[in-house]
Amino acid sequence: MSTLGAVAATGGMRFSIDPWDPSYGTSVADDGFKESTAKIEAGVEEAPSAWRPVPLPAARGRLVAAPDAVLFVDGVRREDARGWIDDLAPADTRATSAAPAVCASFASGVVCSCALGAHLLTARVERGLFTPARHAGDITTLAGTYRVRPVTDDGPNGLNLAIQQAMTTLEISIAAGARHGHATVPGADGQVWPGPDGVAGSAPDDSFADGPAWPSDAEAQPVPGDPFAAGPTGPWPRQRLAEHPTDQPGGAAPDRSALLIVDGPLRGRTHMPRTLGFIKTHHSRYLEPPQHEVVGRLQPGERTPVFMMGTNWDRFTWYLRLPSRPGAPWAGVARIECPASLPAADAIGLADLSQVVLPRFASHEFKDGRAPQNLYPIAGLERALRRRLGDRQLMYRSLRRAAGGAIG
Repeated sequence: MSTLGAVAATGGMRFSIDPWDPSYGTSVADDGFKESTAKIEAGVEEAPSAWRPVPLPAARGRLVAAPDAVLFVDGVRREDARGWIDDLAPADTRATSAAPAVCASFASGVVCSCALGAHLLTARVERGLFTPARHAGDITTLAGTYRVRPVTDDGPNGLNLAIQQAMTTLEISIAAGARHGHATVPGADGQVWPGPDGVAGSAPDDSFADGPAWPSDAEAQPVPGDPFAAGPTGPWPRQRLAEHPTDQPGGAAPDRSALLIVDGPLRGRTHMPRTLGFIKTHHSRYLEPPQHEVVGRLQPGERTPVFMMGTNWDRFTWYLRLPSRPGAPWAGVARIECPASLPAADAIGLADLSQVVLPRFASHEFKDGRAPQNLYPIAGLERALRRRLGDRQLMYRSLRRAAGGAIG
């Protein structure tokens, strides 16, 4: 099964063409869903027998406070060169064996989308020499220093896993400080949002020029004939705050603090408040058939009820369909997760908030090869981070020079 767009029928056979660029694969594993051993508790929000698509909050009479800002965290990685670290040998003798090594660059950053637009808050680049050779040291080149990062797994995927772990660790560090990297919307206190270099008032990074921040009310009105309209009510009219926040527990004021979106699972970041993990691709089938079928019935903007998933860590999770062209049952579906440490009511509140926030950032096919799941701010962040990795050929030639080898 694959997640496909544009449906057609020929001789009674219905088929679709996947909207994702083939170089990215598909949003559902090419060999279909693999059976999962995860422990699932489907009755968090609704009894399993009562599962049905959950409409937009407004359609249920619930007013959801849109956050003042949405922060997106992501990372990128690149192998600059592969090589070998010679085993130690006596002086004036040649080594007869060597350990594999990879020189890699990786980066992580945060994009803020607020009333002033989408802009880069912070970005950090690191370079590493990944190898199981215990005597390895840093490699200093004209283009940067590759800090040695010992690899303990000598299996065939050990180096790749070590690079991924290093990037994840950097993402966690960046995400932990994300909320400290921005100020409030300009007001009486004169505070402003920092620009891409962390300097107040800097011009926005042009990586995000093609992606929306918060749409205006005019932009949110239905467009006649728009194939991406979210059903009979059109696209995503902005959810307004209740004049009297009666749907807030205890009559508390609605929470409009920044919402943090992590591209990928929330593992290692479950301690962060107001944080969602955003999973674009699906490899495993977690739900029993009756609940699994609900995902295929979702309309744009609708979600499944919240359920609990337990693997080597626990989290609340749900499926959400983003606005997209009609297609196969799982076209435009993303899985969202939040920490299991939250009260169930808070997790359900975040699920409602995801319906209000995330569809606004869904990409379109003509702009992104992984539409609609590759959200515009994340796509812009990936481009900005890749530029900051530096020219790959320059890095390779610098490594060759440092190794004393010929330069091709």
